[in-house]
This record gives sequence, structure tokens and C-alpha cells, in this order.
Amino acid sequence: MKEKQIISAALVALSICMLGWFIKAGIDDFANKDRRVNVKGLAEQEVEADKVTWPIVSKEVGNDLPGLYDRIGATQRKIKNFLVSNGIKEDELTINAPLVIDLNAREYGDKNQPYRYIVTSVITVTSQNVKQVRQIIARQGDLLKDGIAIVDGGYENPIKYEFVSFKSMKPKMMQEAIENAEKTAQQFAENSHSQLDKIVSADQGQFSIDDRDSNTPWIKKVRVVTTVTYSLKD
Repeated sequence: MKEKQIISAALVALSICMLGWFIKAGIDDFANKDRRVNVKGLAEQEVEADKVTWPIVSKEVGNDLPGLYDRIGATQRKIKNFLVSNGIKEDELTINAPLVIDLNAREYGDKNQPYRYIVTSVITVTSQNVKQVRQIIARQGDLLKDGIAIVDGGYENPIKYEFVSFKSMKPKMMQEAIENAEKTAQQFAENSHSQLDKIVSADQGQFSIDDRDSNTPWIKKVRVVTTVTYSLKD
């Protein structure tokens, strides 16, 4: 009988100890569940554009529409010959249909214009050989010798530089951004006398590709920012 009482007392004591341990663990978990740090990781890299789109705009003005079409056709041939002779491939060229503006057809236009028609021609170079195209752009003044004036494309036909192969960089840049986020979180943990625990959540990262500056649009800055949340422990 006495042995049964001892065993019962021991079981009760053990149960109380286990209950106390579970209660403590629950309190610790509750106390630590909001101990988190949310940090951002950044990775940046400068690269050269690997695709260029160059619209070459020329205009003719006059009153004789058939004659203007002949002049535009001759201009297009000279521009094409200039490009091909400087290494541009045929499949890198797109010749758009001429755009005709009849000034007399404008309801509120000036009827005293010295000419009636404006014919605009656009030949577009699309190439992955960016350096070669940039060299030709710098030499487009040579067309003046053939009596061809290239006009500014404006906001409708700007020279466009792109970096299209950035997908191959994404894994490495994401890894770098996460590592930078971890360094920031680690520093925060040390400052708060804590230890960094596991990752609670992380996003896929936001990528952006922008011109490095307005003077060198062919140099791009690739940037990724990721947000990572870590839990902290004592």
C-alpha cells in the first residue's frame, strides 16, 4: 500500500514537472513570437546594353507629292547603303512606309505655308552589336555629304538601349541581396543582444534596370531589392 502511494506521489510530481515545463515553453514561445527583424537586401551591378534600337528619321517637304516620294525613295536607298557599308546587316533594318502630312488638310493650319506636304521616312536599326551601332551613330554626319540631313527623332523615335539578358544574372544577384539582408539582420541581432534564427518570410525581389545617367544611356544599372524577415532568439 505504501509503495503504491509512493508511486502515485512520484507520478503526480512528474506530471507537475512536465506541466510546468510545457507552460514555460508556451510562455517562451508566446514571448518570442513577435521577436522578428524585417530587413532589406540590395544588390547592384553596372552592365552595358546588349540591344539598341536606332530610328533614323529624314524628312522632305514640297508641293509635288509624286516628286516627294521619289526623293524619299532616293534618301532611303542612300541611308541603307551607308548602313550596310558600315557593317549593318539586312535583317537588322526595318524600312517603314513614309508618313505624309497635308498641311492644307489641317482645319486650323496656316494656309500661307510655302509648301503643302511633309513626308517623313523612318529606317530603324535593331541590333545586338551596340558598340558598332554607336560608332555609326557618331559618323551619321557623313550622310550630309550626300545631301541627307538626319533629323532628331524626338520623343516619338528616340534611340533606345536595352539590357535583355539580365535573366541570367537574376539568381546570383538574388543570392547577393539575401546575403546583404542577412548581414544587416545579424548586425541588428548583435545590437539587441539576440541571436539570428530562421527566415520567417522573404519576397522574390524587385528588379529594375535604369540608365546609369542621362549622358551614357547604353550603360545600365541593374538593381534588386529583397525583403527578408528573420526571427530572433536569446
